[in-house]
Amino acid sequence: MTNIVVITGASSGFGALTARALADAGDTVYAGMRRTATRNAPQADAASAYGKEHGVDLRPVELDVSSQESIDTAISRILAEHGRIDVLIHNAGHMATGPAEAFTPEQLADLYDVNVLSTQRVNRAALPGMRQARRGLVIWVSSTSVKGGTPPYLAPYFAAKAAMDSLAVSYAAELARWGVETTIVVPGAFTSGTNHFAHSGRPADRETEAQYETRYAGLVGQVAEKLAALAPEGAEASLVSDAIARIVALPAGQRPYRVTVDPADDGSESVSDVADRIRRDFLTRVGLADLLTVHPANA
Repeated sequence: MTNIVVITGASSGFGALTARALADAGDTVYAGMRRTATRNAPQADAASAYGKEHGVDLRPVELDVSSQESIDTAISRILAEHGRIDVLIHNAGHMATGPAEAFTPEQLADLYDVNVLSTQRVNRAALPGMRQARRGLVIWVSSTSVKGGTPPYLAPYFAAKAAMDSLAVSYAAELARWGVETTIVVPGAFTSGTNHFAHSGRPADRETEAQYETRYAGLVGQVAEKLAALAPEGAEASLVSDAIARIVALPAGQRPYRVTVDPADDGSESVSDVADRIRRDFLTRVGLADLLTVHPANA
């Protein structure tokens, strides 16, 4: 059966690559992005052109994850056209670089909104239909920074990604009895094929940022350079989109709970293995082992 897929933040990076990979696999893919008529018009046109050129079903859709109205409109349109959503991929996110102290609380709140609250908005629009159907897959694009190596000057992004990952863990158990699967995909630091570093936000408090520069001169560039050096040859962002495509292609009920894609190996996978084992053991101890396995209604 062809999957109806919705991806947030699909104008570039992991999102755009995943949209193409899933469309190539035969799925109907809605590539969510904001400002499809203005700033992201070239990206929306590129998605449509890719679909036509390759004979696949790839459709850009206006979906601003910061707006519940925009999300509701997009999800309603998709449900009207197909009657269901089979796969929901939380990919939208934004990075910020600089000393933590130099960011205002409002900046942290904005970053939290994009990386965390956006998933709640989309879930509230899409999950009712998936729960009613007693089937579906929710994929959360997390980050190895949640449990792995954490270089400085990325604190706001790391904190937001950690919050999103925690939300995903709780949702996994709460959706299990509805037959809705959860997979948390954990990419490492890919400096090629994404715009994370190029488009990252900067602190609003430039005076404090300048003070830190006297002790940590050029640190952002050093971190980016070292991360790039850690990645082995061939460590392209397509490794993540290919992994997501493989997960989606698996039979319902057989998708993995967590998949790490980290060529640089910052240690996140080892820590996640322990954390996920403790989660399994604890849910079993409190008599909730059934929440570890999804049994689709049509299985």
